[in-house]
Amino acid sequence: MTPEKKVKTKVVAILKEFGAYYFYPVTGGYGASGVPDIVGCYKGNFFAVECKAGKGKTTALQEKNIANIYAAGGTALVVNEDNIDDVRNLLVCMNSVEFERAWLETTVQDTTKELIEARRLTNEVIARSSK
Repeated sequence: MTPEKKVKTKVVAILKEFGAYYFYPVTGGYGASGVPDIVGCYKGNFFAVECKAGKGKTTALQEKNIANIYAAGGTALVVNEDNIDDVRNLLVCMNSVEFERAWLETTVQDTTKELIEARRLTNEVIARSSK
């Protein structure tokens, strides 16, 4: 197994542990070149991971694709053997974002219910006072 393949295997193990959706995009033929090695989604958040071995560097085309992912609101990581935990940290953060989103939605729903009830009571008061 190549050193880069070992990195990819470790990344996939982390993604499976979290239950993230992921795939390896096809880059030849009809596929686009420079796309990160692994593309996925977790808790509604798009991410991509470029795997390198040792001191491997990203190409200019890979950097362009990573920049495009960020510009579109996604997240991209370049990982090697030394920073593989960045994948786990990213997924933990995405879990936190999901928690905050759920909390905000619940708060908005509760606030909306309170506003609807306040409007109903106000309308009752107005209706009684106009009689």
